[in-house]
Amino acid sequence: MRFHFALTLQALWTGVCQAAMQHYPAAAWGHYDVCKSQVYSDEGLTWDYMACQPEAADMTQYLKVTLDPPNITCGDPPETYCALENPYMCNNECDATTEELAHPPGLMFDTEGRNPTTFWQSTSWKKYPKPLLVNITLSWNKTIELTEDIVLTFESGRPEQMVLEKSLDYGKTWQPYQFYATDCLDAFTMEPKTVQDLTQHTLLDIICTEDYSRGYVWKNDKTVRFEIKDRFALFAGPRLHNMASLYGQLDTTKKLRDFFTITDLRIRLLRPATGATMVDENNLSRYFYAISDIKVQGRCKCNLHANSCVYDKEKLSCECEHNTTGPDCGRCKRNYQGRAWSAGSYLPIPKGTANICIPSNIGPVIRPNVSSLGVANRKEVAPQVALSTAPSVHVANSKRARVCDNELLRCQNGGTCISNVRCSCPTGYTGLLCEKRRCESELGGCRGPDSGQAHLTPPSTSRLLLLLLLGSVLLRGVSCRPAVL
Repeated sequence: MRFHFALTLQALWTGVCQAAMQHYPAAAWGHYDVCKSQVYSDEGLTWDYMACQPEAADMTQYLKVTLDPPNITCGDPPETYCALENPYMCNNECDATTEELAHPPGLMFDTEGRNPTTFWQSTSWKKYPKPLLVNITLSWNKTIELTEDIVLTFESGRPEQMVLEKSLDYGKTWQPYQFYATDCLDAFTMEPKTVQDLTQHTLLDIICTEDYSRGYVWKNDKTVRFEIKDRFALFAGPRLHNMASLYGQLDTTKKLRDFFTITDLRIRLLRPATGATMVDENNLSRYFYAISDIKVQGRCKCNLHANSCVYDKEKLSCECEHNTTGPDCGRCKRNYQGRAWSAGSYLPIPKGTANICIPSNIGPVIRPNVSSLGVANRKEVAPQVALSTAPSVHVANSKRARVCDNELLRCQNGGTCISNVRCSCPTGYTGLLCEKRRCESELGGCRGPDSGQAHLTPPSTSRLLLLLLLGSVLLRGVSCRPAVL
């Protein structure tokens, strides 16, 4: 008996350790990597359609870079530069006609880790006091959804003034993403803030930060960031555990979704690092911009109708599913316009709603097979999502995604769909789709005399041991070596 109990304890220990050592997934927006699968139903083999999106990737592989002014890159004519921290160390040469001494824009996107480091470099501030202004524009000719922080690595000192801008219309109009300065009040008449100062209510606010503009005394700090994941965390929690909340906001709040969507980025360099309060006019070759790396992680925007994006003839396009077409899968294919096109939905977790286009000859009055569309009759239930009432992310009814429609997004447990925007739940149930028992949120939980749930019984010895082991692993980080019996 004791030997059997020891084997059981060791098996429990192994299971606990395996559960504790599971790594948190790196993808910030979950998976949604399958658009459809074949399933068996009462009518035979049918398709189960799901919301899907391409994997996140390094989007700098697919961009076109433009500099303004066009002749701002160093090396034509050749020029010698001095170190910012030592004006007498002037042994850095830039010569566009010599490969080893040239610093073209493409070196901002090449493989890192080379020795010596490769980087793009501007001309020096030889026309001081006229500002040394540079615009670096990154264009994809495709809508992109950002999934990770944008990171710029400077080989020179970080600029004392800079603006990161975005475009959603292929560079026709621009909006600021963030301002950067050593003194935000002086440079942009803005109070300095950090991303930690933002809340759900102010997530869309444009801020000026002083965190990334220190002078040469901080020469080991070379990066400038635009924090994407910290903004995700305002809804999904510090480690992005509550993705359902973020998905709910992205589904129903167009302004929030558009905030993380771009077609172009523009880096406006306004003032180089000077390392002092006064510019040394006798040695202007100390002042310039140099960038060794730019990281932009994201995915093609396909409106949750494609799980892959192809790069052909220098152009990105979605490989559309769900009978959709277009660069972003933004319309129904010909002969599949039986109802209006709609983007897919992240909800309900984890497979979402495909919102496929249906054949034109079927028409909207014929109800498609609900099971084959992968929306209802699933074991998965949609989590309850609290929508922010903040003005900056206010959800207008006209912009809100359908919550229910009595065909594809059915209210559960006897609920009734009201105007396609909410489920009216029967007594005893709550949640987005009436999927949650109301007693779960009440004092005492679902163990009252009318709950229908049995009272708790004292835990067994083996269960107590399991809880103790789990607590040791999760709270104290105990090493998962075989237990000595």
